[in-house]
Amino acid sequence: MSQFIDIGALNDIPPRGARLVRAPEGEIALFRTATDAVFAVDEWLPGKAGPLSNGIQHGQCVTDPMYNWVFDLETGEAQGADEGSLRVWETRIENGRVLLTRDVLGELRASV
Repeated sequence: MSQFIDIGALNDIPPRGARLVRAPEGEIALFRTATDAVFAVDEWLPGKAGPLSNGIQHGQCVTDPMYNWVFDLETGEAQGADEGSLRVWETRIENGRVLLTRDVLGELRASV
């Protein structure tokens, strides 16, 4: 069972908009659909796509602003003739707050 961290209010992300979260596991693009679903994927597909938070969202997909690749926000898979997949991060919405899986924090260790 995943643990989650509160990263902000749902209303901080405009409908059909995106926000960027910087975490130890990398930059995470958060997308809010017109129906208030929230998806989190890696901001970059190394060497192939990004920055996705600047892309055009349509339905549950986003079009990469640099190469016009289309990615499904739920699965992270490239659509059509494009190849590759983004890492997808688990999200929840509770009481108007966006929660993101604690896995984005990676393996945090105390300094010795």
